[in-house]
Amino acid sequence: MDRKTLADVDPSGKLCFVRVDFNVPLENGKITDDTRIVAALPTIQRLRDAGAKVVLASHLGRPKGKRADKYSLRPCAERLQQLLDCPVKFLDDCIDSSYAEVSKAVDGMAAGDVILLENTRFHAGEESKDEAEMKAFAEKLALGGKYELYVNDAFGTCHRKHASMYGVPQFVENCVAGLLVEREVTMLGRLLEAPRQGFVAILGGAKVDDKIGVVKALLPRVEKLLIGGAMAWAFLKARGTEIGESLCVPESLAAAEEILATEGKHLHKLVLPEDVHMKRVNAGGGEMKYVPYFHIRPGWNALDIGVQTRQRFSEIISKAKNVFWNGPMGYFEKPPFDEGTLAVAQAVAACTGYTVVGGGDSVAAVTHMGLAEKIDHVSTGGGASLEFIEAGGRLPAIEVLDPR
Repeated sequence: MDRKTLADVDPSGKLCFVRVDFNVPLENGKITDDTRIVAALPTIQRLRDAGAKVVLASHLGRPKGKRADKYSLRPCAERLQQLLDCPVKFLDDCIDSSYAEVSKAVDGMAAGDVILLENTRFHAGEESKDEAEMKAFAEKLALGGKYELYVNDAFGTCHRKHASMYGVPQFVENCVAGLLVEREVTMLGRLLEAPRQGFVAILGGAKVDDKIGVVKALLPRVEKLLIGGAMAWAFLKARGTEIGESLCVPESLAAAEEILATEGKHLHKLVLPEDVHMKRVNAGGGEMKYVPYFHIRPGWNALDIGVQTRQRFSEIISKAKNVFWNGPMGYFEKPPFDEGTLAVAQAVAACTGYTVVGGGDSVAAVTHMGLAEKIDHVSTGGGASLEFIEAGGRLPAIEVLDPR
Protein backbone atom coordinates (compact mmCIF):
# COMPACT_ATOMS: atom_id res chain seq x y z
CA MET A 1 0.00 0.00 0.00
CA ASP A 2 1.79 3.12 -1.21
CA ARG A 3 -1.00 5.48 -0.11
CA LYS A 4 -1.58 6.75 3.39
CA THR A 5 -4.06 4.90 5.58
CA LEU A 6 -5.76 5.60 8.90
CA ALA A 7 -2.59 4.37 10.61
CA ASP A 8 -0.71 7.36 9.15
CA VAL A 9 -2.94 10.08 10.58
CA ASP A 10 -4.41 11.19 13.89
CA PRO A 11 -8.16 11.64 13.35
CA SER A 12 -8.78 12.85 16.91
CA GLY A 13 -11.42 15.56 16.91
CA LYS A 14 -11.24 15.97 13.12
CA LEU A 15 -14.22 16.52 10.84
CA CYS A 16 -14.08 13.54 8.46
CA PHE A 17 -15.74 12.93 5.10
CA VAL A 18 -15.90 9.15 4.77
CA ARG A 19 -16.86 7.61 1.42
CA VAL A 20 -18.43 4.23 2.12
CA ASP A 21 -20.18 1.71 -0.12
CA PHE A 22 -23.75 1.29 1.11
CA ASN A 23 -25.01 0.17 -2.31
CA VAL A 24 -27.08 -2.60 -0.72
CA PRO A 25 -29.96 -4.62 -2.21
CA LEU A 26 -33.41 -3.38 -1.21
CA GLU A 27 -36.88 -4.93 -1.47
CA ASN A 28 -39.86 -2.78 -0.59
CA GLY A 29 -37.59 -0.40 1.27
CA LYS A 30 -36.01 -3.18 3.36
CA ILE A 31 -32.34 -4.16 3.20
CA THR A 32 -31.98 -7.81 2.16
CA ASP A 33 -28.20 -8.02 2.63
CA ASP A 34 -26.27 -5.65 4.91
CA THR A 35 -22.82 -7.08 4.13
CA ARG A 36 -21.51 -3.78 2.74
CA ILE A 37 -22.68 -1.84 5.77
CA VAL A 38 -21.06 -4.35 8.11
CA ALA A 39 -17.83 -4.13 6.08
CA ALA A 40 -17.58 -0.40 6.81
CA LEU A 41 -18.03 -0.73 10.58
CA PRO A 42 -14.32 -1.12 11.52
CA THR A 43 -13.37 2.19 9.87
CA ILE A 44 -16.37 4.04 11.26
CA GLN A 45 -15.75 2.70 14.76
CA ARG A 46 -12.02 3.48 14.59
CA LEU A 47 -12.85 7.11 13.81
CA ARG A 48 -15.51 7.33 16.50
CA ASP A 49 -13.15 5.85 19.10
CA ALA A 50 -10.66 8.58 18.20
CA GLY A 51 -13.28 11.25 18.78
CA ALA A 52 -13.66 12.18 15.13
CA LYS A 53 -16.83 13.66 13.65
CA VAL A 54 -17.92 11.20 10.98
CA VAL A 55 -19.86 12.26 7.89
CA LEU A 56 -20.65 9.34 5.60
CA ALA A 57 -21.43 9.50 1.89
CA SER A 58 -22.46 6.74 -0.53
CA HIS A 59 -24.36 6.00 -3.70
CA LEU A 60 -27.19 3.51 -4.06
CA GLY A 61 -28.52 2.08 -7.30
CA ARG A 62 -28.76 4.00 -10.56
CA PRO A 63 -31.14 6.95 -10.09
CA LYS A 64 -29.51 8.70 -13.08
CA GLY A 65 -28.88 12.04 -11.41
CA LYS A 66 -32.41 12.52 -10.10
CA ARG A 67 -34.03 12.04 -6.70
CA ALA A 68 -35.88 8.73 -6.42
CA ASP A 69 -37.32 7.55 -3.10
CA LYS A 70 -36.64 3.88 -3.85
CA TYR A 71 -32.91 4.66 -3.88
CA SER A 72 -32.88 6.61 -0.61
CA LEU A 73 -30.16 5.73 1.89
CA ARG A 74 -32.54 6.21 4.84
CA PRO A 75 -32.87 2.41 5.43
CA CYS A 76 -29.05 2.27 5.57
CA ALA A 77 -28.99 4.95 8.26
CA GLU A 78 -31.49 2.98 10.31
CA ARG A 79 -29.52 -0.25 9.95
CA LEU A 80 -26.20 1.47 10.70
CA GLN A 81 -27.69 2.94 13.85
CA GLN A 82 -28.60 -0.56 15.01
CA LEU A 83 -25.16 -1.96 14.21
CA LEU A 84 -23.24 0.89 15.87
CA ASP A 85 -25.69 1.12 18.77
CA CYS A 86 -25.49 4.88 18.61
CA PRO A 87 -27.53 7.66 16.94
CA VAL A 88 -26.98 8.15 13.20
CA LYS A 89 -28.38 11.40 11.85
CA PHE A 90 -29.71 11.14 8.31
CA LEU A 91 -29.78 14.19 6.04
CA ASP A 92 -32.18 14.46 3.11
CA ASP A 93 -29.46 15.69 0.76
CA CYS A 94 -25.70 15.36 0.36
CA ILE A 95 -25.04 19.02 -0.47
CA ASP A 96 -26.42 22.26 0.91
CA SER A 97 -29.81 23.36 -0.30
CA SER A 98 -31.06 26.91 0.17
CA TYR A 99 -31.37 26.13 3.89
CA ALA A 100 -27.73 24.97 4.17
CA GLU A 101 -28.90 21.86 6.03
CA VAL A 102 -25.63 19.94 5.63
CA SER A 103 -23.41 22.81 6.81
CA LYS A 104 -25.59 23.45 9.84
CA ALA A 105 -25.69 19.78 10.81
CA VAL A 106 -21.93 19.42 10.39
CA ASP A 107 -21.22 22.57 12.39
CA GLY A 108 -23.26 21.16 15.25
CA MET A 109 -21.42 17.83 15.47
CA ALA A 110 -19.66 16.64 18.61
CA ALA A 111 -16.86 14.08 18.92
CA GLY A 112 -18.05 10.62 17.91
CA ASP A 113 -21.17 11.84 16.11
CA VAL A 114 -22.20 10.12 12.86
CA ILE A 115 -24.12 11.62 9.93
CA LEU A 116 -25.18 9.81 6.76
CA LEU A 117 -25.80 11.98 3.71
CA GLU A 118 -28.43 11.15 1.12
CA ASN A 119 -27.52 9.31 -2.10
CA THR A 120 -24.76 11.14 -4.00
CA ARG A 121 -26.20 9.88 -7.30
CA PHE A 122 -29.31 12.01 -6.80
CA HIS A 123 -27.15 14.70 -8.44
CA ALA A 124 -25.89 14.46 -12.03
CA GLY A 125 -22.52 15.87 -11.01
CA GLU A 126 -21.59 12.69 -9.15
CA GLU A 127 -21.17 10.63 -12.33
CA SER A 128 -20.61 13.46 -14.79
CA LYS A 129 -17.96 12.87 -17.44
CA ASP A 130 -17.59 16.64 -17.74
CA GLU A 131 -14.62 17.40 -15.49
CA ALA A 132 -15.77 20.92 -14.65
CA GLU A 133 -19.25 19.73 -13.65
CA MET A 134 -17.78 16.88 -11.59
CA LYS A 135 -15.39 19.22 -9.75
CA ALA A 136 -18.13 21.77 -9.08
CA PHE A 137 -20.28 19.09 -7.46
CA ALA A 138 -17.28 17.71 -5.56
CA GLU A 139 -16.60 21.14 -4.09
CA LYS A 140 -20.19 21.30 -2.85
CA LEU A 141 -19.83 17.83 -1.31
CA ALA A 142 -16.62 19.01 0.36
CA LEU A 143 -18.44 22.06 1.73
CA GLY A 144 -15.84 24.25 0.10
CA GLY A 145 -12.96 22.63 1.97
CA LYS A 146 -14.46 22.42 5.47
CA TYR A 147 -13.48 18.79 6.05
CA GLU A 148 -10.14 18.06 7.73
CA LEU A 149 -9.80 14.42 6.66
CA TYR A 150 -11.07 12.40 3.69
CA VAL A 151 -11.29 8.63 4.15
CA ASN A 152 -11.96 6.33 1.20
CA ASP A 153 -13.50 3.08 2.41
CA ALA A 154 -15.53 2.28 -0.73
CA PHE A 155 -13.32 -0.14 -2.65
CA GLY A 156 -16.16 -1.28 -4.90
CA THR A 157 -16.24 2.17 -6.53
CA CYS A 158 -12.49 2.91 -6.59
CA HIS A 159 -12.32 2.31 -10.35
CA ARG A 160 -14.70 5.22 -10.96
CA LYS A 161 -13.69 8.87 -11.36
CA HIS A 162 -16.86 10.00 -9.60
CA ALA A 163 -17.10 13.24 -7.66
CA SER A 164 -17.32 11.72 -4.19
CA MET A 165 -14.44 9.34 -4.94
CA TYR A 166 -12.08 11.33 -7.13
CA GLY A 167 -13.17 14.96 -6.81
CA VAL A 168 -13.68 15.54 -3.08
CA PRO A 169 -10.05 14.60 -2.19
CA GLN A 170 -8.95 17.59 -4.25
CA PHE A 171 -10.66 19.85 -1.70
CA VAL A 172 -9.43 18.14 1.48
CA GLU A 173 -5.85 18.50 2.72
CA ASN A 174 -5.48 15.01 4.23
CA CYS A 175 -6.77 12.02 2.24
CA VAL A 176 -6.27 8.40 3.29
CA ALA A 177 -7.57 4.87 2.72
CA GLY A 178 -9.93 3.29 5.22
CA LEU A 179 -9.39 -0.14 6.74
CA LEU A 180 -11.51 -1.89 4.11
CA VAL A 181 -9.69 -0.34 1.15
CA GLU A 182 -6.33 -1.02 2.78
CA ARG A 183 -7.21 -4.70 3.21
CA GLU A 184 -8.50 -5.00 -0.37
CA VAL A 185 -5.32 -3.51 -1.82
CA THR A 186 -3.13 -5.70 0.37
CA MET A 187 -4.97 -8.95 -0.35
CA LEU A 188 -5.46 -8.37 -4.08
CA GLY A 189 -1.90 -7.11 -4.33
CA ARG A 190 -0.65 -10.58 -3.43
CA LEU A 191 -2.02 -11.84 -6.74
CA LEU A 192 0.01 -9.25 -8.65
CA GLU A 193 3.16 -10.64 -7.04
CA ALA A 194 2.19 -14.31 -7.49
CA PRO A 195 4.48 -16.46 -9.68
CA ARG A 196 2.97 -17.68 -12.95
CA GLN A 197 3.44 -21.34 -12.06
CA GLY A 198 0.49 -22.42 -9.95
CA PHE A 199 -1.58 -19.27 -10.58
CA VAL A 200 -5.09 -20.18 -11.79
CA ALA A 201 -7.71 -17.58 -12.70
CA ILE A 202 -11.38 -18.35 -13.31
CA LEU A 203 -13.57 -15.91 -15.23
CA GLY A 204 -17.26 -16.17 -16.01
CA GLY A 205 -20.30 -14.02 -16.53
CA ALA A 206 -22.19 -12.75 -19.52
CA LYS A 207 -19.83 -10.55 -21.52
CA VAL A 208 -16.26 -10.93 -22.72
CA ASP A 209 -16.19 -7.28 -23.80
CA ASP A 210 -16.55 -6.23 -20.17
CA LYS A 211 -13.50 -8.29 -19.26
CA ILE A 212 -11.31 -8.17 -22.36
CA GLY A 213 -8.77 -6.01 -20.57
CA VAL A 214 -8.46 -8.31 -17.59
CA VAL A 215 -8.23 -11.39 -19.86
CA LYS A 216 -5.27 -9.79 -21.64
CA ALA A 217 -3.73 -8.76 -18.31
CA LEU A 218 -4.14 -12.19 -16.75
CA LEU A 219 -2.96 -14.39 -19.62
CA PRO A 220 0.75 -13.53 -19.23
CA ARG A 221 0.50 -13.83 -15.44
CA VAL A 222 -1.28 -17.17 -14.98
CA GLU A 223 -0.62 -20.82 -15.63
CA LYS A 224 -4.26 -21.49 -16.52
CA LEU A 225 -7.26 -19.26 -17.27
CA LEU A 226 -10.56 -21.13 -16.93
CA ILE A 227 -13.51 -19.62 -18.81
CA GLY A 228 -17.15 -20.38 -18.05
CA GLY A 229 -20.59 -18.87 -18.48
CA ALA A 230 -21.60 -16.90 -21.55
CA MET A 231 -17.98 -15.78 -21.91
CA ALA A 232 -17.20 -19.35 -22.93
CA TRP A 233 -19.95 -19.44 -25.57
CA ALA A 234 -18.39 -16.35 -27.18
CA PHE A 235 -14.99 -18.05 -27.40
CA LEU A 236 -16.57 -21.22 -28.81
CA LYS A 237 -18.42 -19.26 -31.46
CA ALA A 238 -15.26 -17.29 -32.29
CA ARG A 239 -13.59 -20.64 -32.97
CA GLY A 240 -16.37 -21.63 -35.36
CA THR A 241 -18.38 -23.85 -33.02
CA GLU A 242 -22.19 -23.91 -33.25
CA ILE A 243 -23.66 -22.50 -30.02
CA GLY A 244 -27.35 -22.54 -30.92
CA GLU A 245 -29.37 -19.95 -29.01
CA SER A 246 -26.75 -19.53 -26.26
CA LEU A 247 -26.18 -15.97 -25.07
CA CYS A 248 -23.52 -14.24 -27.15
CA VAL A 249 -23.89 -10.54 -27.95
CA PRO A 250 -21.94 -9.13 -30.93
CA GLU A 251 -19.60 -7.16 -28.66
CA SER A 252 -18.61 -10.31 -26.78
CA LEU A 253 -17.99 -12.20 -30.00
CA ALA A 254 -15.79 -9.39 -31.33
CA ALA A 255 -13.84 -9.29 -28.05
CA ALA A 256 -13.29 -13.07 -28.11
CA GLU A 257 -12.14 -12.88 -31.73
CA GLU A 258 -9.69 -10.12 -30.82
CA ILE A 259 -8.21 -12.15 -27.97
CA LEU A 260 -7.85 -15.23 -30.16
CA ALA A 261 -6.18 -13.13 -32.86
CA THR A 262 -3.75 -11.20 -30.65
CA GLU A 263 -2.84 -13.49 -27.74
CA GLY A 264 -1.46 -16.43 -29.71
CA LYS A 265 1.50 -17.23 -27.47
CA HIS A 266 -0.76 -17.44 -24.42
CA LEU A 267 -3.81 -19.19 -25.86
CA HIS A 268 -2.64 -22.59 -24.62
CA LYS A 269 -3.47 -21.34 -21.14
CA LEU A 270 -7.17 -20.86 -21.97
CA VAL A 271 -9.33 -23.72 -20.69
CA LEU A 272 -12.82 -23.75 -22.22
CA PRO A 273 -15.73 -26.09 -21.35
CA GLU A 274 -15.57 -29.66 -22.62
CA ASP A 275 -19.31 -30.12 -22.17
CA VAL A 276 -22.37 -28.03 -21.38
CA HIS A 277 -25.76 -28.27 -19.71
CA MET A 278 -28.28 -26.98 -22.23
CA LYS A 279 -32.03 -26.51 -22.54
CA ARG A 280 -34.28 -26.63 -25.58
CA VAL A 281 -35.68 -23.17 -26.31
CA ASN A 282 -39.47 -22.88 -25.95
CA ALA A 283 -39.74 -26.53 -24.97
CA GLY A 284 -43.03 -27.14 -23.18
CA GLY A 285 -41.51 -29.87 -21.03
CA GLY A 286 -38.33 -27.95 -20.39
CA GLU A 287 -36.12 -30.57 -22.03
CA MET A 288 -32.52 -30.40 -20.81
CA LYS A 289 -29.41 -32.45 -21.52
CA TYR A 290 -25.65 -32.65 -21.06
CA VAL A 291 -23.64 -32.76 -24.29
CA PRO A 292 -20.06 -32.17 -25.47
CA TYR A 293 -19.57 -28.53 -26.45
CA PHE A 294 -19.46 -29.47 -30.14
CA HIS A 295 -22.97 -31.00 -29.93
CA ILE A 296 -24.79 -27.75 -29.18
CA ARG A 297 -27.46 -27.39 -31.85
CA PRO A 298 -29.80 -24.67 -33.14
CA GLY A 299 -32.85 -24.36 -30.91
CA TRP A 300 -30.83 -25.19 -27.80
CA ASN A 301 -29.43 -22.80 -25.19
CA ALA A 302 -26.26 -23.65 -23.22
CA LEU A 303 -26.86 -22.39 -19.67
CA ASP A 304 -24.07 -23.96 -17.61
CA ILE A 305 -20.82 -25.88 -17.83
CA GLY A 306 -21.23 -29.65 -17.88
CA VAL A 307 -20.22 -32.39 -15.44
CA GLN A 308 -16.90 -33.22 -17.16
CA THR A 309 -15.96 -29.54 -17.23
CA ARG A 310 -16.77 -29.16 -13.53
CA GLN A 311 -14.48 -32.09 -12.77
CA ARG A 312 -11.67 -30.76 -14.93
CA PHE A 313 -11.94 -27.24 -13.51
CA SER A 314 -11.98 -28.67 -9.97
CA GLU A 315 -8.86 -30.75 -10.63
CA ILE A 316 -6.95 -27.73 -11.96
CA ILE A 317 -8.07 -25.56 -9.03
CA SER A 318 -7.11 -28.23 -6.47
CA LYS A 319 -3.46 -28.06 -7.59
CA ALA A 320 -3.26 -24.25 -7.65
CA LYS A 321 -1.06 -22.17 -5.38
CA ASN A 322 -2.95 -18.95 -6.10
CA VAL A 323 -6.56 -18.63 -7.31
CA PHE A 324 -8.58 -15.63 -8.50
CA TRP A 325 -12.26 -16.17 -9.34
CA ASN A 326 -14.69 -13.64 -10.80
CA GLY A 327 -18.01 -14.48 -12.44
CA PRO A 328 -20.50 -17.38 -12.52
CA MET A 329 -20.14 -20.47 -14.69
CA GLY A 330 -23.70 -20.32 -15.99
CA TYR A 331 -27.22 -19.01 -15.40
CA PHE A 332 -26.58 -18.97 -11.68
CA GLU A 333 -29.93 -17.42 -10.78
CA LYS A 334 -31.93 -20.39 -12.14
CA PRO A 335 -31.40 -23.91 -10.71
CA PRO A 336 -30.25 -26.41 -11.86
CA PHE A 337 -27.98 -24.14 -13.92
CA ASP A 338 -26.27 -22.94 -10.74
CA GLU A 339 -24.53 -26.30 -10.31
CA GLY A 340 -21.40 -25.36 -12.27
CA THR A 341 -20.90 -22.20 -10.22
CA LEU A 342 -21.47 -24.09 -6.96
CA ALA A 343 -18.97 -26.78 -8.02
CA VAL A 344 -16.33 -24.13 -8.66
CA ALA A 345 -17.16 -22.53 -5.30
CA GLN A 346 -16.53 -25.85 -3.56
CA ALA A 347 -13.27 -26.35 -5.43
CA VAL A 348 -11.96 -22.89 -4.58
CA ALA A 349 -12.91 -23.33 -0.91
CA ALA A 350 -11.13 -26.70 -0.80
CA CYS A 351 -7.97 -25.37 -2.45
CA THR A 352 -5.02 -25.17 -0.05
CA GLY A 353 -3.45 -22.29 -1.98
CA TYR A 354 -4.17 -18.57 -1.60
CA THR A 355 -7.72 -17.88 -2.81
CA VAL A 356 -9.51 -14.66 -3.77
CA VAL A 357 -13.14 -14.37 -4.87
CA GLY A 358 -14.63 -11.18 -6.31
CA GLY A 359 -17.89 -10.35 -8.03
CA GLY A 360 -21.54 -10.52 -6.97
CA ASP A 361 -22.51 -14.01 -8.15
CA SER A 362 -19.19 -15.58 -7.18
CA VAL A 363 -19.44 -14.07 -3.71
CA ALA A 364 -23.10 -15.10 -3.51
CA ALA A 365 -22.13 -18.69 -4.35
CA VAL A 366 -19.52 -19.06 -1.62
CA THR A 367 -21.76 -17.24 0.86
CA HIS A 368 -24.83 -19.33 -0.04
CA MET A 369 -22.86 -22.52 0.53
CA GLY A 370 -21.36 -21.31 3.81
CA LEU A 371 -17.87 -21.38 2.29
CA ALA A 372 -16.88 -17.72 2.62
CA GLU A 373 -14.79 -18.36 5.73
CA LYS A 374 -12.72 -20.89 3.77
CA ILE A 375 -11.73 -18.26 1.19
CA ASP A 376 -8.66 -16.19 2.02
CA HIS A 377 -10.22 -13.00 0.65
CA VAL A 378 -13.77 -12.28 -0.50
CA SER A 379 -13.56 -8.95 -2.29
CA THR A 380 -16.27 -6.31 -1.88
CA GLY A 381 -15.66 -5.04 -5.40
CA GLY A 382 -16.35 -7.09 -8.52
CA GLY A 383 -15.54 -4.52 -11.20
CA ALA A 384 -12.97 -2.82 -8.99
CA SER A 385 -11.10 -6.07 -8.32
CA LEU A 386 -10.98 -6.81 -12.07
CA GLU A 387 -9.67 -3.35 -12.91
CA PHE A 388 -7.18 -3.58 -10.04
CA ILE A 389 -5.71 -6.70 -11.66
CA GLU A 390 -5.91 -5.23 -15.15
CA ALA A 391 -4.21 -1.96 -14.14
CA GLY A 392 -1.48 -3.59 -12.08
CA GLY A 393 -2.84 -2.32 -8.80
CA ARG A 394 -3.69 1.24 -9.84
CA LEU A 395 -7.21 2.61 -9.41
CA PRO A 396 -8.16 6.30 -9.88
CA ALA A 397 -9.83 6.83 -6.50
CA ILE A 398 -6.84 5.30 -4.70
CA GLU A 399 -4.22 7.15 -6.73
CA VAL A 400 -5.75 10.47 -5.67
CA LEU A 401 -5.09 9.71 -1.97
CA ASP A 402 -2.00 11.07 -0.21
CA PRO A 403 1.22 9.18 -1.09
CA ARG A 404 3.34 7.77 1.68
